[in-house]
Formats: sequence, structure tokens, C-alpha cells
Amino acid sequence: MRKVYGRIDDILGDVVTVRALDVAYEDLAQVTTRYGVSLAQVIRIEGNKVSLQVFAGTRGVSTGDEVRFLGRPMQVAFSDDLLGRVFDGKGVARDFGPPIVAEMIEVAGPSVNPAKRVMPSRMIRTGIPMIDLFNSLVESQKLPIFSVAGEPYNQLMARIALQAEVDVIVFGGMGLKYDEYLYFKNTLEESGAMGHSVFFVHTAADPTLETLLVPDLALAVAERFALDGRRVLVLLTDMTNFANALKEIAITMEQVPSNRGYPGDLYTRLAQRYEKAVDFSDAGSITILSVTTMPGDDVTHPVPDNTGYITEGQFYLKNGRIEPFGSLSRLKQLVNEKTRDDHRALMGNMIQLYASSRETKEKKAMGFALNSFDERLIKYGALFEARMMDLDVNISLEKALDLGWEILAQCFEPEEVSLRSKLVEKYWPKD
Repeated sequence: MRKVYGRIDDILGDVVTVRALDVAYEDLAQVTTRYGVSLAQVIRIEGNKVSLQVFAGTRGVSTGDEVRFLGRPMQVAFSDDLLGRVFDGKGVARDFGPPIVAEMIEVAGPSVNPAKRVMPSRMIRTGIPMIDLFNSLVESQKLPIFSVAGEPYNQLMARIALQAEVDVIVFGGMGLKYDEYLYFKNTLEESGAMGHSVFFVHTAADPTLETLLVPDLALAVAERFALDGRRVLVLLTDMTNFANALKEIAITMEQVPSNRGYPGDLYTRLAQRYEKAVDFSDAGSITILSVTTMPGDDVTHPVPDNTGYITEGQFYLKNGRIEPFGSLSRLKQLVNEKTRDDHRALMGNMIQLYASSRETKEKKAMGFALNSFDERLIKYGALFEARMMDLDVNISLEKALDLGWEILAQCFEPEEVSLRSKLVEKYWPKD
């Protein structure tokens, strides 16, 4: 039953406080002003004092305005009609299409019972050698892209959305510039991928609270698609904006700050979202790939630092490339042996030689004399960067493996690489 209160005790920033009973955390409410009705959500309860974050802000709200509690948390409509559509952080259509009339599902529910999960065992191919060959993305994995502002992480995510072998793409954008939102939308529309995608987009001009709702909306919809037997890839960008919204609200609520002003429950808030990644034993799966920007390229910043403890590795994007030494997929060993018999051996050998190449370049820069093998290491490093690390490279895993052997053969003799003779005989280029 809806409860209506005709007085607001306090207005602080975008938060209003009323005295109310029998209200639950994260319940929704409507604040009625002379300008219209705004949606709000309960963010703190202290006895009978209930604090609500007003989605559209408190401009125009007065202490005499009416607050009507809806007696339920946030919900979103779910059906196949969501595919191809774009919604805002409240789940309202922002593409001028008709509203979705369908079953309403609860947002921000609990994570899946571990008994319903199965061990990840299937690779998601992306056509990007630095992922498929060196740090395979595994179905039901949760992986962030660590990057600094200005790197092409949105272009990387859009390409993964186009090429990933999944049934449904659910995109959650937080704090996006409008041209970034249009880039994602236009890229997927032009390629025909928009037909199996759903967008939940919060732009920098939208209310702060909607930033916090976007991951929950995206993951709630993804979970229902997965329960219907579909392989779902959830793309979230940027989780640092999500954390900054948490920080802003915590400051408004005068909470005791933790590391660098972020709330003390930052780890829990991030984990609640990332732990939605799952491979159901009797249905589909949810794989989560997110962007976490690092201020000042500082991996010890609270957001990437906490994220690293939750996720199963990371892709480290630097200088427009996925760096092999900062990147890690902890689940890749679960799928690498199922691809091709040379996958794991070639992967390890190529990375080892690339590390030696970088050391040799440093020696050359310091004026050390180089021998013939050193010169070939430098040549190998240049070929590796141009033909493997360049994000414009778009080839299948099998072609990437063949290319790896070709690069080795251009720079070394078979006895100079640390690969089993059986593999060398089978895959070393004959010409």
C-alpha cells in the first residue's frame, strides 16, 4: 500500500529527508512538486528518518511537497522487444520508440547461488589476437579494461561488441559524453549488431543517481536473457564514474570517508555487480567486460585496486594497445587446451621473446653493443607490436596462431625458440 507524507524535513544537495515508517532500503518514491513528479530512491534509514536521493535533483523541491512511497524497489520491463532499443538510467526509452509493455522484473537482486553455476569452459572469440591468443576471454568471466582517459577503450569495447560470439549484448554507459554514446550506437547500427543489443545509457548531463542504476538495470536484463538460455555479454563503461557517483552521494550524506574520500563499502558495491557473471548449469551465461579508468595511470587508486581483487584478471590498455605484461586472464588455461595443441606453448614463447626484445631495446638505448641475435630480437619486437598488438588487426584465433609461427620464422631459427620439436615440425613454416 502506498504511503503519502506531506512534509519534507530537510533538503541537502539532491537528498531529501522525511519521517516515515515501514519503508525499506532502495524503495522508490515519488516527489510531487508544482513542476511535476520526480522519482526518488531510499538511500538511508535512521529510525523514522528516511533519506531519499531525488533522480532529477532537488531544484524546485520545497519542504511542503508531497512524498509518496511506492512500496517496491526499482523495476525494469523485460521482453525480447528490448533488443535494438536504447534506455536511460531509469529504464525509460531515450530513442523515441514506444514504451515497452512487458513483465516487470526487480533490479539489483542477489547474485546467483553457487550451486546453480558451472565451471567456465568456453572461450568467447573476439578477433583480437591480444585477447584470443594471449589472454582469452572466457564465458561467464568478469574482466575489466584498465586504462587512462584518452585511450581508445570505447573503440575496443565497440569492436568486441561487434565480433564477440554471443547471443545478446547488453551495454551500460555511465557518465558518457554524448558523442561517445552516439559512437557506440552508430557503430552497432551500421554493422547490424544493434538488433541483438540493449543499451542503458547515462550521459554526463543526466542526474548523478542514474549512474548507479545503469549497471543494475543492465545486469537484471542480462540475467533474464541468460535464464532464457542465451549467452549474454555485458559491457560497462566507465566503472570509475560509477564509483565517483557513490563518492559524491556519500559526501552529501556526510558519511565518514575511506581511502581518497570513497565510501568504505566500495569493494562490496563493486563486487555486488561483478558477481553477477555466471554460467548457469541449465541455461545461458553472463560475461562482464568493463572499463575502469585509472586517474594518473595509478593502479593503486581505490577503484582499480578494489576491482583487481574481485575480477579474474584485467586487460591493460596503454599507448593504444593491449599490453601483454599488464594484462591477465586467470581463466584462460581452462580453454587454451581446447583450441589448438600449439596454443599455450606458442603464447608463452612469444611473450618471453617479446620481453627479451624490450630488454634488448633498453640495452641499445644505453649504448651497449648488440650481437646478431639481439638485432633479431629487436626485429621480432617490432613485428610483434605491428602484427599482433595493433588493435586494427582483426583475424581469427587460428590465423593468429599461424601468424605467430610466421613471425618467429622471420626472425629466428627453429633451434633458437623454446618450443617442443614436435610442434616445430608440425607448424614451422616450410618455406
